[in-house]
Amino acid sequence: MGKIGATERKWLLTLHLLFSGLMLGEAFVFLILSLTAANTNDVGVLQACYTSMHVLSKTAVRYSVIFVIITGILLSVRTRWGLFKFYWIIAKEILTLFTVALGPIGMYAWTLQAVKLTSAEGSSVLQDPAFIVNRGELRTGIILQILFLSAILVLSVFKPWGPRKQKKRPRRIFRGR
Repeated sequence: MGKIGATERKWLLTLHLLFSGLMLGEAFVFLILSLTAANTNDVGVLQACYTSMHVLSKTAVRYSVIFVIITGILLSVRTRWGLFKFYWIIAKEILTLFTVALGPIGMYAWTLQAVKLTSAEGSSVLQDPAFIVNRGELRTGIILQILFLSAILVLSVFKPWGPRKQKKRPRRIFRGR
């Protein structure tokens, strides 16, 4: 696969930034819904918050992550950046693995559990130890997701650390017979 031209790169970068922004926005929506759920005694509001988060985790979160990964890989392999040429790109890749674990996997599981608990227990759910632990895990996941996505954004803008040192390969000289 060869390198792409400037116009194609700009379109690919635009898509990458669009879906990256969507991921960060979704994380803040989760934070707002989580804070709303934490500050209510109304079971209906509680169920609505967790149901909304769960629907988002099954739809927008999954698709934005998929498209960010696809466009990110394409940008890396089809431009001069490469997948492993720069330390800042490697750091972004590692943080992306954590955001995938927290986003479509963690948020889905925690919100599903919250929906099940709030639906089954009604108003007594607020004192249920399983609900309290799940709520804490969800809130921690949301905060980590925002921190990781923000770190990825900062790395993308500042591009610290520069290129990796490439090992010099011995030059092979092919001699015909």
